[in-house]
Amino acid sequence: MTRTAKKFEKLDAGAISNGLARGAETFCRHWFPEGRRVGNYWQMADVSGAKGRSLVVRLQSHGGRQAGKWTDNATGDHGDLLDLLKHRLDPVAYPDLLRQAADYLGDAPVMQENEPSAEPPAVASNRQAAAGRRLFSYGKPIANTLADAYLRGRGIARFGPALAFHSSVYLRAEDGTRLEIPALLAAITDNAGKVTGCSRIFLDGQTGGLADIEAPKRVLGRLHGHAIRFGNWKGCTDLLAGEGLENTLSVGTALPRAALASCLTANHLAAFTYPSSIKRLWIARDNDAAGARAASRLADRAEGDGIEPFVLTPERDDFNLDLMRDGITALRRRLAALITEQVTEHDLWPS
Repeated sequence: MTRTAKKFEKLDAGAISNGLARGAETFCRHWFPEGRRVGNYWQMADVSGAKGRSLVVRLQSHGGRQAGKWTDNATGDHGDLLDLLKHRLDPVAYPDLLRQAADYLGDAPVMQENEPSAEPPAVASNRQAAAGRRLFSYGKPIANTLADAYLRGRGIARFGPALAFHSSVYLRAEDGTRLEIPALLAAITDNAGKVTGCSRIFLDGQTGGLADIEAPKRVLGRLHGHAIRFGNWKGCTDLLAGEGLENTLSVGTALPRAALASCLTANHLAAFTYPSSIKRLWIARDNDAAGARAASRLADRAEGDGIEPFVLTPERDDFNLDLMRDGITALRRRLAALITEQVTEHDLWPS
């Protein structure tokens, strides 16, 4: 891949900040759940998010004052939601802050564009969701394609109609050059099964691995609260939710009967909207701090809704590494032991 490809659009801090502000209340409830809403403000003690009233975040624009702006009345500190998120994630490098904020937004216009969009946010969001549905519809089954080879090269043997392949998905580089790159496509759906977006994993046709571009894994459309789904997930009582597509499918390879939901990132795992039918939520987290936080937040929310949460942690960084290093038999045995240790009645594989 050329250097031009690597110069693809960079994250725009201003667009990210505006995207966070448009969903200020959702942002506060997700990142600072100990606070509370009072009128048009989210109140908490300070930037730590503890219960209190000193720090206030404006939730809706009013009288010329912008949504998403906050002030700590005790210290005089103030800023936008991106500043507040930096405090939440501290210590975090600025590029990582932007990337995590972009991952959280999912469907917001976080990529810098040549010309600002004149469309209202809701219209732009709907347009992106429609574009994601359209892109996925252009894909073909992955059997005997580069996408098939990519997944099998990572030990994965769990597929489904949520996956597709396109030989030339185009990107536009920063200098305006049109790039056409093969991609593994995955349909993002809500709990009704409606496609809300499309995940794109750009691939290198020569190596069979990820394309040599900035951020080879991208989302077009709405991701927040939704997921890529596999198996008989409609009406299921046991659902396994994971982070990345490859990691979730690695668990699914070991547990071919399990209903799966891949949320793609730790932030979106924490924000996942699970279906009302489930009784048990199995959370396949990554073995890092972000995965631990996401699993804890999702588990707490599920428990509050009367759903039993169970967290599964890989031995290495993620379940795909476990699958590739140990093989499917060893991973299946380990997962079976972890699951049976926690509950005897489940619907993840035949008893």
